[in-house]
Amino acid sequence: MEGSKAQLSNRFSQNSTVTVISIAPYEYIHVLDTNSNVTSVICGPSRYTRQDHERLVCGPSSMIKIPPRHYTTIGNPVVLGEDGNPQRDEYGNYKLRHGDIEVRTSNSSADPFPLYPGEIVEETITKLLVVEKNQALRLRATRDFVQDVDEHSRRQDTDSIISFSDNDEETNQPESIERFAGDEWLFVGPATYIPRVEVTIVGNVSSIIIKMNSALHLRVLRESNGRKAGSEFLIRRPGHYLPSVDEEIVGMVQSHILTEKCALHLRAQKKFTDIYGISRKAGEEWLVTSEMADYHIPDVDEEVLATVNITTLTNRQYCVILDPHIDGEQKLGTKKVVKGEASFFLSPGESLENGVEQIYVLAEDEALLVQAIESFQDDTGEDRCSGERWMLQGPVEYIPPVQVKVLEQRVALPLDANEGIYVRDLTSGQVRAVIGETYMLKANEELWEKELPLEVESLLETQKLGNTYMPSSGVIRKRSKMDIPQGLRDKTKVVKFRVPHNCAIQLYNYKSKASRISFGPDMVMLMPDEQFSVMSLSGDKPKRPNVIKSLALQLGPDFMTDILVVETSDHARLRLTLSYNWHFDVDRTDTSSEGKIFSVRDFTGDACKAMGSRVRGAVSGVTFDVFHKNSIKIIRASVFGMNKDGKVGDRFHFESNNLVITNIDVQSVEPVDDETRNSLQKSVQMAIQITTDSQEAAAKHNALQEEEQAKGALQQQRLKNEALAEDAKRKLLELQAESAAVQTSGQARAEAKAKAEARSIEGNAAVEQAKLEAEAMRIKVEQEMKILKARQAAEIEHAKALNEIEVVRQRQLAEIESSKFKSMVDAIGCSTIESIARAGPEMQAKLLGGLGIKSMMITDGKNPINLFQTASQMVEHTTAAETSQ
Repeated sequence: MEGSKAQLSNRFSQNSTVTVISIAPYEYIHVLDTNSNVTSVICGPSRYTRQDHERLVCGPSSMIKIPPRHYTTIGNPVVLGEDGNPQRDEYGNYKLRHGDIEVRTSNSSADPFPLYPGEIVEETITKLLVVEKNQALRLRATRDFVQDVDEHSRRQDTDSIISFSDNDEETNQPESIERFAGDEWLFVGPATYIPRVEVTIVGNVSSIIIKMNSALHLRVLRESNGRKAGSEFLIRRPGHYLPSVDEEIVGMVQSHILTEKCALHLRAQKKFTDIYGISRKAGEEWLVTSEMADYHIPDVDEEVLATVNITTLTNRQYCVILDPHIDGEQKLGTKKVVKGEASFFLSPGESLENGVEQIYVLAEDEALLVQAIESFQDDTGEDRCSGERWMLQGPVEYIPPVQVKVLEQRVALPLDANEGIYVRDLTSGQVRAVIGETYMLKANEELWEKELPLEVESLLETQKLGNTYMPSSGVIRKRSKMDIPQGLRDKTKVVKFRVPHNCAIQLYNYKSKASRISFGPDMVMLMPDEQFSVMSLSGDKPKRPNVIKSLALQLGPDFMTDILVVETSDHARLRLTLSYNWHFDVDRTDTSSEGKIFSVRDFTGDACKAMGSRVRGAVSGVTFDVFHKNSIKIIRASVFGMNKDGKVGDRFHFESNNLVITNIDVQSVEPVDDETRNSLQKSVQMAIQITTDSQEAAAKHNALQEEEQAKGALQQQRLKNEALAEDAKRKLLELQAESAAVQTSGQARAEAKAKAEARSIEGNAAVEQAKLEAEAMRIKVEQEMKILKARQAAEIEHAKALNEIEVVRQRQLAEIESSKFKSMVDAIGCSTIESIARAGPEMQAKLLGGLGIKSMMITDGKNPINLFQTASQMVEHTTAAETSQ
């Protein structure tokens, strides 16, 4: 209103009585008649003269212009008549629908329009909402109304109905749709939504894309199109689907691909007819395979339990089906054997007893132990009773029928000479040992396990690890490698024990009440009714019982050590450490005496006790000093005794077990009481001091005696040396005199002898030289003669050769000349020569020139002609001519 008043100052002029208002096009004003209290609407373009009884209420204001595809909402709209003009009441005021609103669009109000008195703009000009394809608006009616269905709205409503009913059949749509307050429906795109006052937008709904091999799971919220509220169904058609307002999306159901190797295990949740047209009962289970469809989308009434893989059997396999389906009916409690080659799916309720099993292929050394679980007739036609057991020997291929239970597969056991097994006869219960042969258990036999006491088991394991015992100390001497694992013994194999060298072992048969003894080295094999006799020996120092456990008894020789506490007659208590050398006196040729060595189980303890009692008795009868001086003799005499010669014996024999003690070694004697030890130490010290002093005095006396003897011997030696020196000096002088005489006479004799020898040598040398010179002269003359003869012979031979060569050359030249001349004469011919002889000299010269003859002489043969130089001159002329040419 303030804007309108501001415009008044520009658009109309005012005086004291009349006001003129200029109204532009598409503008309007509200003028109130104060007399009738009626407000009028004046639209432009015009000039309005306001009277005194009129008052400008609103304006000039622009009319409302709705652009295309826009709308606005007007509150308290005016009531229009049939002609489209606003209606007035009896007082002249415009009729309004108070409290109501009206939606005006560019289609319903194409021209600009003014607001009538009382009308207000509830919502400014807003662009119409465009609903895209595969989208929809969820609308709700706020009041009852009847919706006119034009072509566009009919298409939209028809689409919503089709999407709800999920069919493509066209339905006859009414010309109008009656809507009630609370009704909901969809406005499906693509379209432009034109608002209505009776309708509110609840929300947007987007279509769901249903892919191939999938389906949309929906639930009905309200009963519609023949579906009850709460029911569920699937939309299987691929593409876009727009759920209606009466449908709730539960989820998307994916399909299960069915191949030749997998199937689908389904269960019906209630009675229905599946997609394949088969009626299913509630709780029924079935399989859907690739033969029925390539893929399967579980229905809302179907429950997928599992995916079942195909069971494939090769020609070497078989299986046993429990509770099989036979002729479409499941036989509970029965079995069915299926042999390969085969491929099948396990039907619901079926299962494999032991999975896919391999056909039993038995070799010649193999067999199968089977048992009939019910009476039947086998393939060979033999009747088998329930519980009967029998063996199938190889080579054979075997598939057990459902009436047969395979107990075990047995293999022939090859046993060496030192190997064996325990076999028990199930019929008689007798147990025997099979050793050193290849053995196959029979149908009524089984391997028997021999139980041994834990003590024996540990001793056998110790012997396997290579441990031995030492009776001397009573401890176990173990191998250096302590990491050897202790394996479990196969109780069905015959127990073996290696008896070490120089040892013996005793085996007792509780069935025959007899024992046998074996001496090492040997391999002992335990029979079913035999047990080892365990030796429990005393050990340690001093000896304690049951320290050493052993299966083998060592025969010795060996030693054992014991500590005794004895008391002398003067009550001096001493601790003696004694070591006894022992061995068993065994005559292996006498079988009656072999068992005596095992008659005393603890021979170490009994022997030490027996010898200890003897030593105590002997020591108790002497004083400490006597025992201290003669301890070894007293101890040995107490054990070995004295022989007839009064000497100590050398052995002590136990008759009970043939144990022989051969020697006693006193390792130490220690007093037990402190006073005795101190007195013993003092006496020992005094004895040591006395012995030391006596030894020192004797040493001094011996030293003085040796010194005097050495002095006397030295003096005697000096005198002897002086006498020897004088004698040597005398001999030296004699030798010097002889040497001088010999030197004088020898020099003269030597000079004369040397001169004679020199003269003789010179004469002999001169004679020899003359002989050599004569020989040399002779040799020289002979060589010169030989050289001269050879030279002359060579010269003669050379001259002969030259002469022969010259003769040959001359002869050949003569032959050449003669042949040449003959050839020339033959070439010229006799007639020609005759003509030449007859012709004159000139003609002869021409003829000769024509013949190539430069000189020629003809004679009658009577006058001699010198022709020796002719040939040479002719040759020279010919050579010169050729050179010039």
